[in-house]
Amino acid sequence: MRAAAQHPPAPGRLGLIWPVLLDALPASGACVLDCGGGSGTFAVPLAQAGAHVTVVDVSADALATLHRRAAEAGVAEQVVGRQGDVEGLAEVVDGSRFDLVLAHGVLGAVEALGPAFAAIAAAVRPGGWLSVVVANPVAAVLARAFAGDVAAALAELRALDTDVHAAGPDTVAALCRANGLQVSAMHGIGVFSDLLPGRALDAPGAREALDRLEAAASGRPPLRNIAARVHLMARRPD
Repeated sequence: MRAAAQHPPAPGRLGLIWPVLLDALPASGACVLDCGGGSGTFAVPLAQAGAHVTVVDVSADALATLHRRAAEAGVAEQVVGRQGDVEGLAEVVDGSRFDLVLAHGVLGAVEALGPAFAAIAAAVRPGGWLSVVVANPVAAVLARAFAGDVAAALAELRALDTDVHAAGPDTVAALCRANGLQVSAMHGIGVFSDLLPGRALDAPGAREALDRLEAAASGRPPLRNIAARVHLMARRPD
């Protein structure tokens, strides 16, 4: 039986992703690759849950933080950090394949999205899962408009039609299909958080209520389609 992490990611945006990742892990002996997860936000809890986690990150400082956190959590032997970027992922992991691959917030920073995504997808073994978190360009339009900058909102809206190669949810879903992965779930992360004024969360219990609201809205279209970020889960068929 898979162990629960002693310190899973906090409630809120990260907390919405955590149970989905746990469900994707095999009952024992899971091998996980975290692309760009240097400081161990997910890697350390996943190791605490029994997985062996390889983290690839370009930052030596982030990897140092990862190793310190893993040691403090008692899972140092289950966490390996390797310095590198996703464009050269195949060389960094030496062609290894994993039960679960995480690409959270890294695709927006790559220059050649197609080849980088192909390298990430290739690391998913048959029957394995890919977890991707990407910024949602639709949310940027809403944020600009609600802030009163209508001209900027219009520019962001027009960019949706011109920047067809940006790493948005629709593009990532298409890349999954092109690389032999089947998208099984799509959740919005931060549907309301970036739209609420800060004072709205000052009332007692307001943040807990927001967490519950976000959880209820995360999988419900059209609300998930306006979230600040989108979480996709895709599986490679056996």
